[in-house]
Amino acid sequence: MKKNLFVLSLILLLFAMGCNVGNTKKELPRIAIAGIAIESSTFSPAVTHEEAFRARQGEDVFTYYPFFAPDSGIIDRAQWLPTLRGHAMPGGIVTREAYESLVTKTLELLKETLPLDGLFFDIHGAMSVQGLDDPEGDFLVRIREVVGTDVLISTSMDPHGSVSPRLAQNTDLITSYRLSPHEDAIETKKRAVTNLLNRLDNGKGKPAYKVWIPVPILLPGEQTSTRVEPGKSLTGQIPGLLEGDKVIDASVWLSYPWADEPRNHAVVMAYGDDKEAVTRAAETLARRFWDVRKEFEFVAPTTYLDEALKQALASDKKPFIISDMGDNPTAGGAGDVTWTLHELFKRPEFRSSGSKTLIYASIPGPELVKKAIEAGVGGKLDAMAGAEVDNRFAPPIRIQGEVTAIKEDDANSEVVVKSGNIYTIVTEKRNAYHYEKNFTDLGLNPREADIMVVKIGYLVPELYDMRGDWVMALTPGGVDQDLVRLPYKRVQRPIYPLDPDMDDPDLSARFIPLSDEIKR
Repeated sequence: MKKNLFVLSLILLLFAMGCNVGNTKKELPRIAIAGIAIESSTFSPAVTHEEAFRARQGEDVFTYYPFFAPDSGIIDRAQWLPTLRGHAMPGGIVTREAYESLVTKTLELLKETLPLDGLFFDIHGAMSVQGLDDPEGDFLVRIREVVGTDVLISTSMDPHGSVSPRLAQNTDLITSYRLSPHEDAIETKKRAVTNLLNRLDNGKGKPAYKVWIPVPILLPGEQTSTRVEPGKSLTGQIPGLLEGDKVIDASVWLSYPWADEPRNHAVVMAYGDDKEAVTRAAETLARRFWDVRKEFEFVAPTTYLDEALKQALASDKKPFIISDMGDNPTAGGAGDVTWTLHELFKRPEFRSSGSKTLIYASIPGPELVKKAIEAGVGGKLDAMAGAEVDNRFAPPIRIQGEVTAIKEDDANSEVVVKSGNIYTIVTEKRNAYHYEKNFTDLGLNPREADIMVVKIGYLVPELYDMRGDWVMALTPGGVDQDLVRLPYKRVQRPIYPLDPDMDDPDLSARFIPLSDEIKR
């Protein structure tokens, strides 16, 4: 009898334990978010300070990521612990003081989140810092020293970033945008997050194999757009190379040609749990990239400014857009090079009545903006602008004319000055003009302008859809697209196109160790 009671009690105890186990919710993984991002030219005299990163901390970090919405299916899969995320407009080299300050703040915030299961590391990959090579790699090493080697790290990058072996080893999952222009930026960041969540959920953790292949190519984004071939099919083949956990992801990094560092060259990576499949995916991409290197051409007809203006003046299509590429602020130019504007003001075609109209966007000139506001709309103006940061190619420019528009703003006021038939947009601080609203807010109708000259490289979607015709002009500046004019000293040679007749490189798979030990 006692034996039967004991057995019955044991059965009831086991049943109760089973019920409790069944009712116990699985503890959600603890995942931090961190990253600082900028594309910075070492060929520009501009310098980037900490305030340019507009760093957000804590819950404010979520504003970068629409896929963390309450109904996204992502937010409730983990305990999200955002630390610091900063994103600066492309510019000059970052001061060491700014870098150390942002990194130190991030590390202190990360210490408060421990212990962690994962980290979403959101960077660009083309940051240059005074006195420091490979800052993203350095940043990740210092993160690993805080969080340890067991934490699963997933990295999201821009394809114009650079992937050093150190960065490749200390991350576990890494991915890059597949489209240029980067219309898939948010989609890519979401992919980095879901890859991380999936590996934590299924318990498989770090992929067993990571392949890193350096490809000695260094081309600007304006020659590698995925709108056209061969860029379109190069990254377009990536989905077909993925095989679940066998090949989780693969990416192509074009790198950034306006930073003179040894890490600046193209890279292909793939990773997953099947050695042969990962090898095949990475080598397929690398060989394809090398085989088509000579097929990459500028995404639009490209010439020097005189010829671009000749074509624009002869065209009946509106607006005829000329990309003033050498000082493109969205690629890292100082944004205040006046060379092109000097050339425009020399042209008699824009001084005679009845000649074509031209909008120039834009040139910074805080003192001119102040004087224009004082003069008011309709007032006459005679003031200097530009070349405060980069005066290597032309001095500040004298702008005389009528103030046609004023947009006062606490962050960056803008004015328009009409000189003959040239409408020059002058700003307090450098700015990028990507949207029709940028112009219409200043009383300008870009669709009716004969010619628009914009400090940009390839056109962003809204300008691209608006164009009547388009030419990219090889103008001087910190992001000169005529790469052979740049004084490279530290990039690894030989490299295409600087060494067009170089021998074929070794593009076989190079296996990167897992992040079980910190790679410094």
